[in-house]
Amino acid sequence: MNVKTYNQKGEDSGEAKLPKGIFDIEINEDLMHQVVVSQMSNKRQGTAHAKDRSEVRGGGRKPWQQKGTGRARHGSTRSPIWKGGGVTFGPRNEKNYKKIVPKKIRRKALLMALSSKVTNNQLIILDELKFTAHKTKQMVNVLKNLPCYEKKTLIALPEMDIDIIRSARNIQNVETIQVKDINVLDILNFQYLVMPKTAVKVLEGVFKSEKKEKNEEEKKVEKKEIKKVK
Repeated sequence: MNVKTYNQKGEDSGEAKLPKGIFDIEINEDLMHQVVVSQMSNKRQGTAHAKDRSEVRGGGRKPWQQKGTGRARHGSTRSPIWKGGGVTFGPRNEKNYKKIVPKKIRRKALLMALSSKVTNNQLIILDELKFTAHKTKQMVNVLKNLPCYEKKTLIALPEMDIDIIRSARNIQNVETIQVKDINVLDILNFQYLVMPKTAVKVLEGVFKSEKKEKNEEEKKVEKKEIKKVK
């Protein structure tokens, strides 16, 4: 796959080859939605908490005797029907919102999200992205020359670059992320994805290392099965 590349001045600087195994995957929106929902659920902290009658302070003494007063029977002033009492069916912080999605599905959804940026012409490849100092004006000048100017933009960096991160952090709707930390939710939350050529190589290396690990695990499983048969 060949994609047009830009320099920092926004000029056409040729073409870059993208690996088909990463940027040319058939898109399944339902699968991507499943991963996005799981990511959003895993972010939930569940800090809202209402005290029930056992947690509210006081109410240890019976308000009045069980019989003979003519009033309704009560055992505690911290019952939910009393003012200052516990809450019935209120939010509890014990609730777990985590959703587990298999690693293969997460990986496939990430490849689909990257491919969707290519098909929608929302992937911008730069020949390089380097700043000598952290100045917001420099980043604004770069973005002004690109199709993503004044749009929600995610800049994927090959490694930690403090100058670029500090230059972009005060610009509205622009965020930076390292390629190794890129995920489906972040990609789909932003309209444009900007990557230097070196970031594409790092991304390709990440997926290659995953494949090697997978093949090694499969070989180990095969050896164990052969030993059992013997």
